[in-house]
Formats: sequence, structure tokens, C-alpha cells
Amino acid sequence: MATGKPTTYLLDSGTDLGAEQLDHLSLLLDAHSFENLDPLVRPGHHCLEIGAGGGTIARGLVERVGPTGKVIAIDIETGRVAATPGLEVREHDITTGAPDGGPFDVIHARLVLMHLPQRREIIAKLMDALVPGGWLVIGEFKGPHLEVVSAPNPDDARVFQRVVETVITQIGMPGGISYTWATEVDACMMRTGLVNVESRRYARTVTGGSAGCLLLRNYVLQVASHLGKTDLTEAEVHRFFDLMGNPEFRCWLFELTYVRAQRIDG
Repeated sequence: MATGKPTTYLLDSGTDLGAEQLDHLSLLLDAHSFENLDPLVRPGHHCLEIGAGGGTIARGLVERVGPTGKVIAIDIETGRVAATPGLEVREHDITTGAPDGGPFDVIHARLVLMHLPQRREIIAKLMDALVPGGWLVIGEFKGPHLEVVSAPNPDDARVFQRVVETVITQIGMPGGISYTWATEVDACMMRTGLVNVESRRYARTVTGGSAGCLLLRNYVLQVASHLGKTDLTEAEVHRFFDLMGNPEFRCWLFELTYVRAQRIDG
């Protein structure tokens, strides 16, 4: 497989803000991830974790596969994950294909493929990296609209929705992020030839000052250098930041969709 310029992401997990983002995501999503992984992962399994991030999923997989199993965790930035017995950490760009060391019993990726234009081709490559009977498990956020449940005043709800939707449509989407991919994964897996496809969705409200609202604040802070290209005012952005710490504010977070599917051919 030819390699070229390393893939770049709009959100950089190698920065302090990126580390904060990973901590929020772990708190919000890890339980859902393991709800989908636990029925599939067995002692002795060989697993691939794509987008190692802070390493919480990789370490959890190591516990589940036990001393006879192995986990390979990959990312383009691996500074927050340390290798341990049973866990191999590699810098690897998934757009170039699955890493050496397969085939794998379980492959997991959360909030990775939605950032990559080659997402459909990657699904096919990951299928080829599974053992017969192996499972591919993908989790993605769906957007762009986030509904406000309560706000200090009606104008605050307008400001929140304007900031979120502007950042998504004027920065996120042009930066390569797909907020509809979550609804397309199921059909993509079926077309690729995977079977026993099953999707689950998780939705929740979040409150100002909680991990969910702090995650939204973090996302906007990470793209702060791009805000000048939008039509948002400085006052709107500052008010958005205030709301994300205000317990009187509540909204729905991005819906998380998990899809799992199995390879059965040899």
C-alpha cells in the first residue's frame, strides 16, 4: 500500500485541549463502548483498537483478553498510551490499511472514521483484517443539530444553536468531518459483505458544567483559530462558553451510534 502525506485531523489529540477532549469522551462514552464490545471479546482474543486516544478502551480490552490474548492500539499520536504486557502501541495511519499483526478477532474504532473521507474504503480493509467469525465494531457521533432543553433565556438557546451549527457547517464539514456517516455505517457494512449487522443508538441530555457541555466547549476551543472565517460574533462565542459552564443550561448531546458486524467467509 502506497503511503503519502500523513493524515491530519481538525481536532488534534496531541495538544492539551485534545487530551482534555479524550478525558471527556472517556467519561461519556466508555460504558457504551464496552456494552458493545463485552459480548464479543473473549480470553485469548487478538484485538485491534483504532484511535488509541487516552488508552482507556485498549487497557480495558487487555483485561478482557487476558494473558493469552493481545491488543494492538494504533493512532497517529500515541503519547498518552503506554505499552503494557498484552498491549502493543503503534503510531499508524489507518488510511494506509490495517497494521501488521493480524488477523484480528475484534476490531474497534470510535469517533475515527467520521473524520476520514476514505471511511468506506477503510471498512473494506478492516473486514479483510478480521479472522473468519471476527467482529468489526464502529461508534460514531451524529449531528449537526443539538436541541436545547432549557436555557437562562430564549436568546441563549439561539446563541447556542447558532454557534454549534456554524462551527459544524462552516468548519467541521469543510474540514472533512461527516455528521451523517453514523447513519450510513450499517448499510456500508452490509454492502461490504459483513453479516449479522446490528446498530444501537445512545442519546442523552447534558448540563452546563458537566462533561458533555465541557466537551462541546472544548470542540469550539480547538477550532478557535478558524472562527474568524465564520460569521459568528465575538459576543456570541463568549456567551456560548459561559453557557457551557452554566448549570441552568441543558441540551441534548450528539447521538452516539454503534454498529457491529461479523465476517463469516474464509
